[in-house]
Amino acid sequence: MSSKHYFPETAVNTLVPRFLTSLTRANPSLTLLPSYRVVLNSTASRSHVTLISGGGSGHEPAWSGYVGDGLLTAVACGDIFASPSMKQVLAAIAACPSKKGCILLITNYTGDKLHFGLAAEKAMERGWVERGKCVVLPATDDVSIGRSKSEKVGRRGLAGNVITMKILGAAAAKEYSFERLVEIGRAVNEQLVSIGSALDHCHVPGRQNHDEIGEDVCVVGAGIHNEPAVEKVSPIPSVEDLVKRLLNLICDQNDAERAFVRFNKGDDTVLLINNYGGLSNLEVGALTEEVLSQLENNWDIKPTKIYSGPFETSLNGPGFSVTLCNLTTAAKESKTSVDELMDLLGAETKAPAWPNVLANTSTKVAKNDSPDVDIERQALVSADEDIKVDPKFLDSAIRTACNRAIEAEPNLTKWDMIMGDGDCGEAVRDVSKAVLKILDNGTAKSGSVQTLLHAVTNAVDDMGGTLGAIFGILLAAFSTSLRAQKSKANADGKLIDVFAPALAEAVESLKQHTGARVGDRTVMDVLLPFAETLDQSRDLETAVKKADSAADRTRELKAGFGRASYVGGVEEKEKVPDPGAWALMEIVKGLLEGGQA
Repeated sequence: MSSKHYFPETAVNTLVPRFLTSLTRANPSLTLLPSYRVVLNSTASRSHVTLISGGGSGHEPAWSGYVGDGLLTAVACGDIFASPSMKQVLAAIAACPSKKGCILLITNYTGDKLHFGLAAEKAMERGWVERGKCVVLPATDDVSIGRSKSEKVGRRGLAGNVITMKILGAAAAKEYSFERLVEIGRAVNEQLVSIGSALDHCHVPGRQNHDEIGEDVCVVGAGIHNEPAVEKVSPIPSVEDLVKRLLNLICDQNDAERAFVRFNKGDDTVLLINNYGGLSNLEVGALTEEVLSQLENNWDIKPTKIYSGPFETSLNGPGFSVTLCNLTTAAKESKTSVDELMDLLGAETKAPAWPNVLANTSTKVAKNDSPDVDIERQALVSADEDIKVDPKFLDSAIRTACNRAIEAEPNLTKWDMIMGDGDCGEAVRDVSKAVLKILDNGTAKSGSVQTLLHAVTNAVDDMGGTLGAIFGILLAAFSTSLRAQKSKANADGKLIDVFAPALAEAVESLKQHTGARVGDRTVMDVLLPFAETLDQSRDLETAVKKADSAADRTRELKAGFGRASYVGGVEEKEKVPDPGAWALMEIVKGLLEGGQA
C-alpha cells in the first residue's frame, strides 16, 4: 500500500470539488452545483423518471461518472468514504424535477439510507415529488457477512449496483413508468451476488490506517471503505485457489448463509469484475479470465455479458470484486424478458465513465447555466390542512421540551462516550438551543403548528449524526401525515385524535428507512412504544409513562444496531441507558409538562 499522494492531506474542500469541476469541464453536458457537490445531467428530460445516486467520494468513477443520458440524472457526492448530507441529496432532487417520480439508488450503508431517506421524505413533504413517487432502492449484493449477521441491516452494497443502475437508466430513457422501474430495480437487485478480495487497505490522504493487513496476507470479504475483512488468508493463496474460494461463496447452493441467488444451467448471467483502483489492467484482465474459466468448468455458468474494469473503486485499493447477476430469474420476477434486460444493458448512454461509449464532446459547445436551487422552499399549507392552537400552549410545550433536553446534556454525553463517540448530548443540546431561538423570534405566536413544525424541522436538519437523521425523517413524515389527518378530521374533534394517528403514520414511514426496532438499544426503543401507546390510548400522559419506562429498560439491552453493535459492549457496572432513547423521553416528558403549565 502506498501512502504517498500528490494531494497528501484529506482536503475534502479542495480535492473532491476540484475533481468534480474537472469532470464537468471535460463533459459539457454535465453541470455542477458547487455548494452542494451535486453533478447533474443538464439535458435530462422531465418526462423521464429521475434517477439520483451518490455516496462517499473515493469510489470514482462511481457515481459522478455515470451521470448522463441513458443513465443517472444526478448524484450527490459526500466527503471521502462519507455519505452526502440530506441537504446535498435534496439539492439533487430539487435540481432535477420530474413529473413521473424519483428513484434514489444507493449502496446499503446506514448513513446513505438515512440521509437519502430523509431527503425523500422532505421532497414529498414539500410537494416537489408526489407522495409515494420518491423511493430509496438500496443495493444489497455483498455476500461476505452472511444472512445471520446482516439480517437486520441487509447485505452491504458493492459494485453490483452499477448493473441495476444501467438497466434502470436505459429504461427511464425509454419512458418506463415509475412503478415499472421500481419493480425491475428490485428484481435485478435481488439477483445480484458479490464478493471482494484485497491484498491491503487503500490509503486515504491525510489518514493513518490502524488495522494493518500484513505482508503475506490476502483478505476475503473486503469492503470498499477499509472495513475489517471477514476473513484473512495467510500465506497468500494462488490466484486459482483464491478465485475458487470466492466463487464458492457466491455460487454454492449448499451454503445456507450465502446462497442468495440460484444459478441453473442455461441461465443468462452478467459477470462484472470490479477493480478496487490499485490493480493494473493486466492483473484485472488475467483475474477475469480465471473467473470465467472456473465459472464454466466448476459451475457450468457461461456469462452472457461480461464487464471488467474500475466501476466502483476504493481509492488506490489493491483488490477486486466479483459480481454475478441472474438475468433469467430477474426477468421472470419483473415480468420482462432476458432480451429486454439485455437491450437495456446495451442501450446507448452518454455517461462519461460507462465503458465502450464515447461521451466527450467539444468544450466549445455552449453549456446550460446551473439551475437556481432553493432547498428551503416549502409546500403551501392550506387553511384546511393547518392546525391552529393557543400560542402560549404551543410555546410552553416546545420550550419545556427543549429545556429538559438541554439539562440532560451532561448525562447524555457521558453515556454516549461509553458506547459511542460522545456527540449525542451536544447535538441534542445544540438543536434544542436552536429551537429556543426560533421560539424567541416569535415563530409560535401565530399558533400555526405547521409553521412552527417547518422551522423546527429545518433546525433538526443541521443536527447531523444518526439521531438527527432519525428525527428529521420523523418530523418530515409527521408534517405530511398531519396535513392529511387534519383535512379529514371532524371540526369539533380533539387535537389528540389528529396528532396520534399522524405520528403513527410518520413512524411507519421512518421504519422504511431504518431497520432498528425495539430491543436494538436505539431511540426506537422509546419512539415505537410511545407512538403506539399514544395512538391506542389517545392520552399523552399514558404515552409518556410508557416512554419513561422504555427509556429506563435500555440499560439492560445489548446494542443491536449502529456503531455500538460492533465496537464492544458495556461492562456490567456501567449499565447506562441509550442516550438517544433517553433524549427522546426527556423531550416528550417536556411536551407534557409544558402543555399542562
